[in-house]
Amino acid sequence: MTSGGPGLDLVVSGGTVIDGTGAPRRRADVGVAGGRIAAIGDLALVAPGARRLDATGHIVAPGWVDLHSHSDLTLLSDGRAISKIGQGVTTEVNGNCGMGGVPLPPSAAELTRASNATIDPDPAVVWRWSDLAGYAAALADAGLAINSAPLVGHLPLRISVAGEAARPLDTGERAGLVRALEACFDQGAIGVSTGLMYPPAMSADRDELVAIGRAVARHDRLFAVHMRNYSDHLLDAVREALDVARASGCRLQVSHLAVAGRRNWGAVPRALELIDAARAEGVDVGVDIYPYVAGSANLSQLLPGWAQDGGPAAIVERLASPGQRRAIHDDWRTSLFFGWDEIEVSSAEPGLEETLGLTVEAVAEAWSMDAGETALELIARSANRVQMVAYGRSEDDLRAVLEHELTSIGSDGLAMDPDGPTSAGRPHPRSFGCYPRLFGRYVREAGLLTLERAVAMSTAVPADRARLAGRGRLVEGAAADIVVFDAETILDRATFQEPTRAPTGIAAVIVAGRPLIAGGRRLDDDGGRPGTVLFA
Repeated sequence: MTSGGPGLDLVVSGGTVIDGTGAPRRRADVGVAGGRIAAIGDLALVAPGARRLDATGHIVAPGWVDLHSHSDLTLLSDGRAISKIGQGVTTEVNGNCGMGGVPLPPSAAELTRASNATIDPDPAVVWRWSDLAGYAAALADAGLAINSAPLVGHLPLRISVAGEAARPLDTGERAGLVRALEACFDQGAIGVSTGLMYPPAMSADRDELVAIGRAVARHDRLFAVHMRNYSDHLLDAVREALDVARASGCRLQVSHLAVAGRRNWGAVPRALELIDAARAEGVDVGVDIYPYVAGSANLSQLLPGWAQDGGPAAIVERLASPGQRRAIHDDWRTSLFFGWDEIEVSSAEPGLEETLGLTVEAVAEAWSMDAGETALELIARSANRVQMVAYGRSEDDLRAVLEHELTSIGSDGLAMDPDGPTSAGRPHPRSFGCYPRLFGRYVREAGLLTLERAVAMSTAVPADRARLAGRGRLVEGAAADIVVFDAETILDRATFQEPTRAPTGIAAVIVAGRPLIAGGRRLDDDGGRPGTVLFA
């Protein structure tokens, strides 16, 4: 790479462009000026002194737009976003599954942070904001390598008006929640998300969800829904989300469409049929997924809904009662949709380190306990800070979603530093390998998708769902967020045993015209921190 040259700051030369629109690939150079795409074509004789990045033999595509991410707090710990940049992500939509730190009135700060334990691995991060503007300023102060587009989380919204109340909101509280949401929209939030499997959002009734949806529709934003159930009652949960969209007129995003439990395999194609029917009626709906047959969440999420009421402190208090534990076991006799050999401990509090990477069944053997009682003991010792990897999904169901025209790719992961606190424990490998896995295993090896389709569902499709103007396409005038990769070698290397391994095949990553990876090598902060917060 050399410097200089009039007109263009950088030319990515000799590559094959797949522009994100679904159009056929073509041989072209990409010229960048002022952080934007300035020219696409044969630029061999244009600005001969400009910096050049040789992409010969590689695909040149828009940087991946991760529609479903959870880096709200890890970016404050380390704005370099190493795990995401390393796989080609240049923009994330954060604040999914109802989580996030906005709004944050002082009276709700402690409860809100506790509700975000899943995505808050670094206790050194100080929460100094009260609203979206303050949070965005904190991100800017941290220095972002990539772009972050914020959703507002239902959990902090609900906590701000009713604490951890495990009940439907009354009329005044519901109105207060909508006012708080619209204040976030006025400050540029691109939408709202809910996590209907997490307290206190799980207590929301139809009136509350429709009120949120109507606010979303009034402001033309996105409503991303982590549904109420992803196992035995998946279809009911899909119907509920679609009903809210019909009643409110909002744009709906069904988060990480999958089903857990072998007895439920085959439900995903039926869910897609419901979604297709709703779309034919005029409902604006999309879905997202990550290409793995295992998920990750709090171990406490496996408790019956009633046992999660009141949040972490209430869960711990409840599990101190032998009678309550017996009631949970009684519930589990019919509701469990997995084996304890399919649930693996991926993070834990001090004193439980020996459980990392073990299944609950293996921990039970080591502790000479019943497996179900072992799970309760793990939860009781650290509330919602014990994380799990949950297996037991169907490859056929995953492929059905990947092949569907409404699908965007969303990692459901976090921007992590492989050597820092943000990747403590055994995190899900999707944070390091989601997109290389898609292109290596499902495009090249399985032939399930064409390169053009896989690029589109990783770029233009999610950018359009989030209404991120100027992102997700390689067209003149768009932001110069670019990934250069080798279609013959791109592959994830992160595993559930070694989840922080970097992928292969990523040759260059450029954000706002600045290379952050070149020649397959991360440039640390040589290219600065060119990311920004993207607002509606």
